Amino acid sequence: MLRIVFMGTPNFSVPILEALIEKYNVVGVVTQPDKPVGRKRILCPSPVKEVALKHNIPVFQPHKITTDYQDIIDLNPDLIVTAAYGQFVGSKLLNTPKYGSINVHASLLPKYRGGAPIHEAIKQGEKETGVTIMYMAKEMDAGDILSQRKIPITDEDTSGTMFERLSYLGRDLLMETIPLLVDNKITPIKQDHNLATFAYNIKPEEEIIDFNKTAREIFNHIRAYNPEPGAYFTLCDCKIKVFKSKVSDKTHNKKVGEIIEVGKHHFSIACGEGTVLDVYEVQPAGKRIMSCLDFNNGLLKNFLSKGTL
Repeated sequence: MLRIVFMGTPNFSVPILEALIEKYNVVGVVTQPDKPVGRKRILCPSPVKEVALKHNIPVFQPHKITTDYQDIIDLNPDLIVTAAYGQFVGSKLLNTPKYGSINVHASLLPKYRGGAPIHEAIKQGEKETGVTIMYMAKEMDAGDILSQRKIPITDEDTSGTMFERLSYLGRDLLMETIPLLVDNKITPIKQDHNLATFAYNIKPEEEIIDFNKTAREIFNHIRAYNPEPGAYFTLCDCKIKVFKSKVSDKTHNKKVGEIIEVGKHHFSIACGEGTVLDVYEVQPAGKRIMSCLDFNNGLLKNFLSKGTL
């Protein structure tokens, strides 16, 4: 039976690992080191580590896999499969397995190479995205493509819904691809590097909503960062994350960023080019996520009474 080492970390990787365990001999799992979580900073394992331990599979958690990889080579894998692992992997390890090392990447490469492809596809207003299975290479997400599959992005989608859909799509596509790869029935396709775009890990300043942009651009930004890390604006020195919004049919001639209407279930903000965004669900700093029915009758009314927007 094919000996596989799997490398992954978040929930996105879990269905992929579970499918590999069911069909192949997963001889080892590599994941990021346990991270402190919560106010008490309790060390918690990654979702992938929890699955591996449940199935009594050896787990490796190198802080720097580019130098700490010999234990993985010693497992003598036929194939290395990665999915949202979170570290660069050196050529010596990548070239060790008989069938090479492949990656499940949540974009239609060469678009959106990097660590946040799902967020970026939604933020850029893409109407479709997908999954690419490709050989791993020294350059980030630049390896030859083995297979791809597309799915649509709707206005109802967030990064949360797309993470789940793409995880299962990646699982299914991988399980179709591995037998073809092993039987030498795939002709890899080189990426056109001139068409490459990038989706680097999200920086804190990118979470801030820019109301100079159009309502549609802001709507996409909010969906892209829902549920994590959350797009926000500041009102009376209070950080307000927005989780649900809608592009209004109305227009305005007000100052961008101004709250121009407060309804029962929403409030409206003036955006760039005369567009208007209706906000329906928020999370003020230190509070739970709440509907604007609750927010408008409490905190928003208090903020507006101060005359500060």
